[in-house]
Amino acid sequence: MIKATDFIHPEDAAALRQLESIPGFPTLVKKLMSMGLEQLQYGVNMASAIRLSPSQLPKLYNRLPPICKKLGIEQPEFYLSMDPNPNAWTFGDTKIFITITSGLVDMMTEEELDAVIAHECGHILCHHVLYHSIAHYVMDGLDSLGVLGSLGAPLQYAILYWERKSELSCDRAASIVTTPAIVASTMARLSGGPTSITKNIDMEEWAKQADQYEAIRNDGLWNKTLQVAAIMNQNHPFSAVRVKEILKWGKSSQYKTIVDHLSAEKSGKVCSNCKQPIVDGWTYCKHCGNKL
Repeated sequence: MIKATDFIHPEDAAALRQLESIPGFPTLVKKLMSMGLEQLQYGVNMASAIRLSPSQLPKLYNRLPPICKKLGIEQPEFYLSMDPNPNAWTFGDTKIFITITSGLVDMMTEEELDAVIAHECGHILCHHVLYHSIAHYVMDGLDSLGVLGSLGAPLQYAILYWERKSELSCDRAASIVTTPAIVASTMARLSGGPTSITKNIDMEEWAKQADQYEAIRNDGLWNKTLQVAAIMNQNHPFSAVRVKEILKWGKSSQYKTIVDHLSAEKSGKVCSNCKQPIVDGWTYCKHCGNKL
């Protein structure tokens, strides 16, 4: 069974701790949830989007259950929204749902679509969804919240900073379900356009743009200030940064351990000593060291 702690990005974990330490933030969360905002958004989505099911566009719906099973989460409700812009989001607290757009389905290959759905499921596994849902309303403005609205910009920037870091964790979840290369190709579609244009992108070369970006960002205080200003109102990291991060993680021992463990679980074989799953080719059990 995969746990969020197996793969969560350290910058995500650190940013979440900082967010939760902000005075007044827990009060804001309780206030927003008490206003019935979850029910509002759930009702709007139910009335305006198409809820997918085994009998409603089953080919599309059937992409979700195996992803949820692999990540070990309960299936959320699944919706399709007509929007030419490729996008997906997860919302809710007591009733969590994932929505994907028609533009996303049109643009992605089946594997890339799986990566996007797995990314959204990663938000569920990492328990991001409540705060992401809260962020949706905070970003729309705090004016209607009275004294809570005085938290203003500092809170908005703190939430956006955490949101950007949380996306790095969910790229990892997507790569566990698919591969880091498929996650990177998904970024290529979202950044450069459909497969007919972007299928031959050299991902490693693109990832190097993140190094060039960092060089610009670190070239003096003024340049760093400009780059911070450029990103601070966004809820996703820059694409080149995400590609570099996921390709780097794909070469890590942490990623290999997770993939090996999933392969071991799938094999159905267990160590005679510790009863943990194993795979063919292991000389010793990686869980207890028992000679196989």
